[in-house]
Order: sequence, then C-alpha cells, then structure tokens
Amino acid sequence: MTNRIELHVSETVPFSGGEAFGDAGPYERLRGRARFAVDPLAPAQAGVTDIRHAQLSGAGMVEFSAEFFLFRPADPARGNRRMFFDYGNRGNLRALQYFNDAPGSNDPLTPEHAGNGFLFRRGYSLVWAAWQGDLLPGDGRITMDLPVAHDNGKPIMGPVRQEFIPVNPTVCFPLSGRIDTRSHPAVSHDTTLAQLTRRRYPDSERIAIPAEAWSFAQATRGLDADSQVKARGGGALAIMPSDEFIYMEDGFQPGWIYELVYTARDPLVMGLGHVAVRDLVSHLKHGEADAAGNANPLPKIDKAYGFGRSQTGRCLRDFVYRGFNADAVGRRVFDGVIPHVAGAGKMWLNHRFANGVAMAGQQYEDHHNIADSFPFSYAETTDHLTGKTDAILKRPETDPFVMHTQSASEYWQRKASLVHTDTQGNDLPQPDNVRVYFWASSQHTSDPVGVIPAKGVCENYSNVVAVSPVFRALLDALDAWVTDGTAPPESRIPRRSDGTAVPYSAWRKQFPAIPGAKLPTGPAQLSLLDFGPETEHGILSKQPPDVLAKDGYTILVPAVDADGNDIAGIRAPMVQAPLGTYTGWNLRTQGLGTGANYEFLGSYIPFMDTAEEREFTGDPRASVAERYGSPEGYVAAITVAAQRLVAEGFLLEEDIDRAAVEARNWGRPRHLVQLDTNSGLT
Repeated sequence: MTNRIELHVSETVPFSGGEAFGDAGPYERLRGRARFAVDPLAPAQAGVTDIRHAQLSGAGMVEFSAEFFLFRPADPARGNRRMFFDYGNRGNLRALQYFNDAPGSNDPLTPEHAGNGFLFRRGYSLVWAAWQGDLLPGDGRITMDLPVAHDNGKPIMGPVRQEFIPVNPTVCFPLSGRIDTRSHPAVSHDTTLAQLTRRRYPDSERIAIPAEAWSFAQATRGLDADSQVKARGGGALAIMPSDEFIYMEDGFQPGWIYELVYTARDPLVMGLGHVAVRDLVSHLKHGEADAAGNANPLPKIDKAYGFGRSQTGRCLRDFVYRGFNADAVGRRVFDGVIPHVAGAGKMWLNHRFANGVAMAGQQYEDHHNIADSFPFSYAETTDHLTGKTDAILKRPETDPFVMHTQSASEYWQRKASLVHTDTQGNDLPQPDNVRVYFWASSQHTSDPVGVIPAKGVCENYSNVVAVSPVFRALLDALDAWVTDGTAPPESRIPRRSDGTAVPYSAWRKQFPAIPGAKLPTGPAQLSLLDFGPETEHGILSKQPPDVLAKDGYTILVPAVDADGNDIAGIRAPMVQAPLGTYTGWNLRTQGLGTGANYEFLGSYIPFMDTAEEREFTGDPRASVAERYGSPEGYVAAITVAAQRLVAEGFLLEEDIDRAAVEARNWGRPRHLVQLDTNSGLT
C-alpha cells in the first residue's frame, strides 16, 4: 500500500501587512493540518517502534495527523525555490527568532515578527510542522495526534523513569516532568509498586522516600466532592487521585534530584513523528496534489533544508541516522541540514514510553538518557567500550550536506567533543559533506535581540554573546554548497592535535585566577549504560539502566586564552572584542545543587572598568579602559572583528553595521556597570 497525505489548509492571510521583502515581494501565511496514512508493514516505516501495535483503519493503514505553518511568496514565481523547514522546539516556532532577529512568537503575523526580513528577502518558503506527539495544546504550540500502542486490544505496560528537580518549593508534578507534556499513565495508584528516591548530587546515594509519604495525585486550588482537602500557605488545595501526577504533602525540596520509577501504560507510537516530517517535506518538495486532490500549497521546490536547535537539532540527527532522509520511494528528503546546539546526542523518540520533550543529560540534570548513545559522530568510528562500529551518516545516496553548529555550553554539558572525536577523544576527520562549527565562548541559547545579563539561580551573570549573524552567513553558505558545490569554510573546532581541545585538568590550569570566581568541577560525563536486551528495538526494560562503565567516553573541553575565552572556533565580534570572560558553563547557587553546572547557561564575568580597579582587586585580565580607551574605541574593535568574520565567510556584509549599532546601543549595558567620567568610557 502507498502512504497517503492530505493537507487541509484552514487559514490563508497576508503576512506582515502585505510588506514586500526585496525581490521576493509580499508573503502570505497558511495554517492547517496534515493527515497521514502509512502502511505499517512497508520497509519505509517498519523500524518505527510499536507501529504494528497501532490501530489500523479499514484499509489496513496507521493514521495520524500534525499541525503545520507555511509562509510562501504571494507570487510563487518570486521565491527562490527553496524550502526551509524548522523543527518546532517543543512545539514553538524558532527560525524567525534566530535567523531574522525577530521576537519569539508562535503566532507570527506582524511586521515586528518579520525581524530584519532575512529569510523572506532570500525568498525561502518556510515550513513548521509538529513532530512531537506527546505535546499538549497551549501557548500556540503546534501539536500532533498519534495512536496509542496496544497488544491485541490490551494495554501495553512497562517501566518509566522520570526525574524532578524543583527550583521552588512545590508539592506536585506531572509524571512527565512538564505541564506541557503528556504523562504516561500509571497502571496503579499503589505507591508500594513504585519507587521514589532523592539524592543530593548525581552520584550520591539514592535515599528512598517512604511509600506513605507520597501518592499518585494532583493538587489543585479549589474543592472537589471526591478530593481530600489540605490547607497550605496559598489557600486550600484539592488533592485528587490521578494516574498522571505525583503529590507529596511535605513538598519537594528545591535543588534535590528526585527520581520516580513506576509502571506505566498506553505508550504513543512516538516514532511516527519522524514519518510525519519525512512524508510532509517529501510531498511539499515533489508532490503536485495530495491524496484528496488538493494542490501543493508551495511553489516549485528544488532544494529543502532542515534546521533544528537543541532538542530539535538532536531530532534532526536522529532523523538522518535512522534513515528517514530517504522518503518512501527512496528520494532524498533534506538536501542540507543545520543541527544547532545538539551536542553529541540524538533523540529519545523512537522508543516505547518515550518522552519527546525531555532534555538529554547534563552534569546535574536528566541523567541516563537513551538519547546519548553511540554513534555520536557523522564519521564512522568504533566504540572502544563495545566494539561496535557505526556513524550517523551511512547512506551516501540520501545523506544530506551537514552544517553542525554548537556553542561552548555543549562541550560542558552535552558531550560535544564526541561529535568530532572518536570515543577516546582522538581527532576524527569528518566526511566531505560535513562541516562542524564551534561558536566560541557562547552559550546554548543566545537571545538575538540582546538582554541585560541576569544571574537567576546561578553564581554568575548569564552569557550574552550575540551569534545570530552567523546563522545567516552559514545558511547562504549551505545553499551555495548544495546548489553548485561551492565549498564552505572548513570546520572550526577545538582539536586535540593542536592543543585547543583539552581534558578538564588542563583547562583548569589555563583558566585565569579571577578574584572570587568559582570554577566548575568538570564537564558532564557519559557512562556506558544498559537499558535491557531489547534496547535496539526501542524497548527500555531496565529503569534505571545498569551502568556498565562509569567513566565511559572521553569528554574534552575548549582550551582558553588569558582572558578565559575559548581559543578555537568562530569567535563572534563580542568574543574578539570582549567586555569580560564568556564561558559555556554556569554554576548552581547555594542550596540548589551548589557548584554543579546549571542546565545550558553560560557565564559572563565582566572585566574591571579601569586599570586602578584591576590592580586593586588583583584581576589578571586587562580592564575595559585599557583595552578600548573610549566608547568609540570599543565600537571600532567590534567593527574590525565583524569585518574579519566577513572575510572568513562567517558573516554577511549587512551585519557589519548591525554589529556596530549593537555595540553602541547595548555594549555598555551588557557590561553591567556605568563607568565614571574619569575612565573615558561613560
């Protein structure tokens, strides 16, 4: 049987008030739902976990659907015949935010949402579509409907493990860990059949919480006839039995790592998210009309590019690794891909009881995630712990061109060095169709608009290095690479061979002795884990998994200069002309996992303003005044850095002026301090 797709458009409206974007002219926005029907026995999707346990239609097909957004030139002839597909991160639209410097929005429609217009001026047809089947509706997120897997009409059951790390006092969590994500329902409310523990640090001993101290229940404000009422500081709570929430009357203590292992039922067939992306992009690229006779809503498409950041960057790597970049008839789906800040992970998706929204493991959070499994690199290599040989790219006829980009945070929290080393930390040459670019001294999430640094739950101010201009230059380079073979700049990465990728012990000796600065204890490590005998088939029967080799794989971090800024990689203007030390790590503050790296935040540790302050405090780093002399000197340094990046192919000409304007507008606020008139930098 042939896979079927129908696109039902529910809305077509002018975008940005009909504004014309250069040669591409005005755009219009479409919203709708794609409906899919696939043959569960066909080779194209035979590897989807539990697809044979999904309910079949009368025609013997598995059916599911996904919401989508499309932006297209109002005059199809004015587009560039390229599709840009953005994997919505946890259902949120991100591409306009990062490529166009636009404010984040799940309902982009106004001129403000066009930002600087880059993607529209280039003439791209933009596509977002849901791929994550366990997301719940809300806040404009795009969602999808997937079938539940059953065993001949009976519920499928199995172990599920979930971590909870509260930042604030709380008494209740959804079992998924996130309010926006479907929880796997508990088979029983009997807490003696489950295990709840807590521990101070990841390697600390697990402390069992007595079964009578917690329950499968939901705490809500208000009263219910069948609920137990508890009085708390904020008023009465209604405590209602629930198979999708956990409740603890005495509360979850902030900063502790809580871990729940319980028996769940009714897993979704989550791997169909890959099928949805594959079949939609293939149809938009090649199809003239869908199964219902509806015309393809996009103009003629010659090339399709995929972009994913963080969770969706991992999803894009997983998509390619599992062979979904070949459509149902063997054609290439994405011609080029940009997995951004994915680190060395893939995706916890094509598994029974997957949690699509879950972050992959960091030093303190989300441990023992199946997403962090060999292979890690696009190049073929052998796992020294298991003897297995594999690669993410292994299908030359359908593999895309790859631009893998990552920040410093991924080296500290997401094992990023394994993208370009073997499992023992030796440099690993990448295939000819791969570039890996390290965005030096930047953090996982960079606000393209610019913000005043804040500390939050961390010891240091958050990293504020602006990197969005690099997105634009690399997309242009990717298009030229795919279209006419024009090679982009060579990979820019830390390498062991030249001393720019080092073990933590060497980094510790390099980092400057900044007064009062607290340093990390190391990057997140990666152990070899055993999730059970059916792991290769998507069944994780051991929760928590057995740790077979605790020290596991070799993780390297970028070497730093005398300021503590990364030496290798693409150094954004703010790194070439710094106002402080910018790192990929930040530390949890007292009481919240003291001293451990915090999620994906980096640090900004400002320079002293003047030589006098530097000398008094004993800061070894040159002061701002010593470096630049005046505001004009700082702007000039930023401009020179931007010009250098243009010459190297990592910045567009149009972004030189933007860099200078940003330096004038918020260069000083990013430094946090108001220099006095004597410094010459007020």
